[in-house]
Amino acid sequence: QVQLVESGGGLVQAGGSLRLSCAASGRTFSRYAMGWFRQAPGKEREFVAGISWRGGTTYYADSVKGRFTISRDNAKNTVYLQMNSLKPEDTAVYYCAARGTALPSYQPHEYDYWGQGTQVTVSS
Repeated sequence: QVQLVESGGGLVQAGGSLRLSCAASGRTFSRYAMGWFRQAPGKEREFVAGISWRGGTTYYADSVKGRFTISRDNAKNTVYLQMNSLKPEDTAVYYCAARGTALPSYQPHEYDYWGQGTQVTVSS
C-alpha cells in the first residue's frame, strides 16, 4: 500500500512558477514509477509527466515539454514537478500517481495509487 499526498499548488500569474511535491508513505517508494496528471473542469484527466523508479527515464506531455521538470528523491520518498512559464491553460487539479513497475505510463488506468490532488490556478 502506498499513500500519496500532494502539496505546493496555488494561484500564480501567467509566466510564473510553482513546484509541486508528492510525498509517499511506505518503504518501497523506489520500486514505483511515478506520474503527474492533471484534470481541468469538464475535461478528462491527462498525463503531464512521468519518471522511472530510479529517475533515469522521464516522459512529458508535448504541452509541457521545456517548461515542466519531473524529478524524485527516493531517500525522501518524494517526487516533484517544477512548473515554469505557466500558462492559464495549465490551470487544473494536479495529481500524482504510483505505478508498480520500473517505467511510467501515459495512461492513468495503469497506475495503482493516487493522491488527493492539489489545485493550480494560473491567472492571465
